[in-house]
Amino acid sequence: MVFQLLAGTHLIDVNLDLKADRELYQTAQKLFAIILSMGQATVYVFTGLYGQPSDLGAGVVCLLILQLVVAGLIVILLDELLQKDMVLEVVSPSSSLPTFAKFEGAVIALVHLLFTWPNKQRALYEAFYRQNLPNIMNLLATLVVFAAVIYLQGFRVEIPVKSSRQRGARGSYPVRLFYTSNMPIMLQSALSSNVFLISQMLYSRFSENLLVQLFGVWEPKEGSAQLFATSGIAYYMSPPLNFTDALLDPLHTAIYIVYMLTACAIFSKTWIEVSGSSPRDVAKQLKDQGLVMAGHREQSMYKELKRIIPTAAAFGGACIGALSVGSDLLGALGSGTGILLAVTIIYGYFEIAAKEGDMAGMKGMIMDKEFPYYIFQSSCMLDYLK
Repeated sequence: MVFQLLAGTHLIDVNLDLKADRELYQTAQKLFAIILSMGQATVYVFTGLYGQPSDLGAGVVCLLILQLVVAGLIVILLDELLQKDMVLEVVSPSSSLPTFAKFEGAVIALVHLLFTWPNKQRALYEAFYRQNLPNIMNLLATLVVFAAVIYLQGFRVEIPVKSSRQRGARGSYPVRLFYTSNMPIMLQSALSSNVFLISQMLYSRFSENLLVQLFGVWEPKEGSAQLFATSGIAYYMSPPLNFTDALLDPLHTAIYIVYMLTACAIFSKTWIEVSGSSPRDVAKQLKDQGLVMAGHREQSMYKELKRIIPTAAAFGGACIGALSVGSDLLGALGSGTGILLAVTIIYGYFEIAAKEGDMAGMKGMIMDKEFPYYIFQSSCMLDYLK
């Protein structure tokens, strides 16, 4: 993603049509990803994200850094494997709590409670609303968010196009609601993570400084060594911990919602300009493929695309932000950002597979009339993941 931004803004000179440039570009991406994983892992541990390093000890600190670095390497490897040719925390072992053993998985816990507790009403309440562990309500909220994202993926504006080279050849160019896919939420997540990281670093060193406190005050919650923002800019950029907290602090909730919607809309609209998917880029690509918009001359095609694409990008980015907020407030498993990334990435790879199947001769498998669009979108999808 960083390198695509650098290439799109011409801060680095690279021609991806040349094999040598493409190989150097991909190698630099992987090397930068490894260095970034090592650097962020070290910073996360030493800023107290998993507890104060002095309390953890040198051995635990080293193991935490190693674990995070290995996790980053695995993600890089998986991305590489997906380019070459992808689970919910609802089924799991048990966890030992101070009172008694509980099954961590929501579904397993539901079955276990119904069979072992004599009071079935209490058992159901515990399975649906238990705290500190995944419950059935979390699972249902996750499924609702998954369904909503998949449903909204189908929203699009069909722009009729025709071939300027073959008489009678017509089709459509769909502009999706999620025109920039998951990029808005990825950029917003990166912005928030870096703000939180810098705020934690400053607060751990200069906790008495007024400007640092304005940036963010970090304190552990009861029963947890992990630090949470309790006031300052970082607090209002972080989601409420649950629906009850959202109701108890409506100002925090309102500011967080406005921040999410605005940031995602702005990032989405900005991304199309630097990623090769702006109206001017699309118009040029359609022209190179010998396609023109039905009822428009080649000269007016850019103006029509400029009217549609930026609006779809901004509104789609705001919808992505709204889904993430809803997911956080409903208490979906993981986080709203994580769920959206998972769904959009899986859906994107499904589209790539379907497009490749269509090119291999499997006609009629959803890609026939959308072929120019998927050539463009699919070529960008793998770069989005970086």
